[in-house]
Amino acid sequence: MNQMTIGRAWYNGCDQYVSDGDYDLAHTCAGQAGVYRAAGSAFLFFVLAAIAVKFNPRSNREAWASKYILFIILVGATIFIPNTPLFSPILINIFRVGAVLYILFNQLIILDLCYNLNESWVEKAEQAEIEEGVGEGRKWLGALLSLCLLLYIFCFVAIGLMYGYFSGCRENTAFITITLIMGILCTVVQLFGEDASLFTSASIFTYATYLLYAAVSKNPNGNCNPQLGEDDVAGIILGVGLTLIGLLWTGFSATAYKPVGDESDAVTETNNTKEEEASVKGIVVDGSSPNNYGTISEDEAADDVPSNTFSNSWKINIILAVICCWYAMVL
Repeated sequence: MNQMTIGRAWYNGCDQYVSDGDYDLAHTCAGQAGVYRAAGSAFLFFVLAAIAVKFNPRSNREAWASKYILFIILVGATIFIPNTPLFSPILINIFRVGAVLYILFNQLIILDLCYNLNESWVEKAEQAEIEEGVGEGRKWLGALLSLCLLLYIFCFVAIGLMYGYFSGCRENTAFITITLIMGILCTVVQLFGEDASLFTSASIFTYATYLLYAAVSKNPNGNCNPQLGEDDVAGIILGVGLTLIGLLWTGFSATAYKPVGDESDAVTETNNTKEEEASVKGIVVDGSSPNNYGTISEDEAADDVPSNTFSNSWKINIILAVICCWYAMVL
């Protein structure tokens, strides 16, 4: 009985494929419904977490048992909810908007990552010139140029293949052509700028090529999408890989020097810590002093938790919620 209830809920909205006798597409439709359930539960969880952190910055670090239980309840409850109208079309449209926001945010992540990598290798080249002798820094610059060349070769080869396999309709051809032209134009404009960086241009061009593939391979028109109804293993691997890179770099930049898209909380926290250390000289915590200067209690000291760090910010939960929208669309 429960299996029949779950089956009706998951195949709800996929009846058109069953009536047409295309059971493979019906199974794919039900599988996507499972992704929407997990992503929707995670999206709601992180939105609630963002609201909680907005009012209490400690929420990101507390009540882990309750958080696990809440997420399990959300996932378990969605198993029995029919696809329409909650998952399709309501959540699907929310996921689409969130995925667009993630694409924009991920471009900032890629730019930040590539600029830092480019500067690091250029500095190593200059340092090698000073410490090891003239010409020793060419290995770093050569490696950087080789990486740029590989990325551009990948882009042009991938776009050529997409012209061959996915250009059966106007919209696909338009997307492919626009991506190619904009990739070349952005590279030219970047090279003539003050802070020219070929590596960042190559990386953004590569990212745009991946987005192009994700778009044309999801086209529901079978005349220009030979992969329609098939499992897109390459797209899943690339999508999950980019998501992991974004998460790792966001976490690293938040704890190392500066959060992506935010003010330098880490630096601010360090400066504030130094100022606090300089100002607490002579303060006695729950002790006695002849003049009782600056006496504070242990409870007050425990409550003095910095709320401006990225890990205590509601923004990280919003980013995670947007990432949930992205993988719901990619998978």
